[in-house]
Amino acid sequence: MKFIYFLLFTGLMMISCSQQESQTEQPETEAFELFFSALAEQCGNAYPGGLTLEPPGDEMLTGTEMLIVHFRECDDNQLKLPFHIELEDENDWDRSRTWIYTKHSNNLELRHDHRMPDGSDDDFTMYGGFSYGEGTAVRHEFQSVERTEETGIFRGWRIEIEPGVRYTYGTIRDTTWSWRVDFDLSEALDELPPAPWGHE
Repeated sequence: MKFIYFLLFTGLMMISCSQQESQTEQPETEAFELFFSALAEQCGNAYPGGLTLEPPGDEMLTGTEMLIVHFRECDDNQLKLPFHIELEDENDWDRSRTWIYTKHSNNLELRHDHRMPDGSDDDFTMYGGFSYGEGTAVRHEFQSVERTEETGIFRGWRIEIEPGVRYTYGTIRDTTWSWRVDFDLSEALDELPPAPWGHE
């Protein structure tokens, strides 16, 4: 009889310990969540940057203008980062672009909000895609389904973030950068830029 009581007691103890372990175990943080958190760490700050790579014939940037990324609007599931481009010839700024990162239950989404100076939508706006592949805490790629289907090779965007070091935004073709801008995260700008066009 004592042996039976011993077995029952041992079994109850094992069940109790198992329940306690399951209650204390925390779900593993996914790479896309770590990546989103790394971006969110910069919230409230703006950083200077410049052109790193531009293909021949692309005249969007000269390579000498200042670029600014502003981690401006942040909540638990969405980040809005205006991208300001200095217009050297006009002594003014292009404030038409905002990168929008949205965190979903199992991935991230990148969209490009393009506005006109009066705040209205550009003809080409809100394009983007969802994160592709596993990604890491410091790098994620987002696929443009339309461009990929059109060319037959992977097309999309690659974003890298090293808090305190750099933030990189660029487009990729297959596995290679095709266009890229880098921002220095080592020291935030003292003066924040105004709101991008179309935003309060």
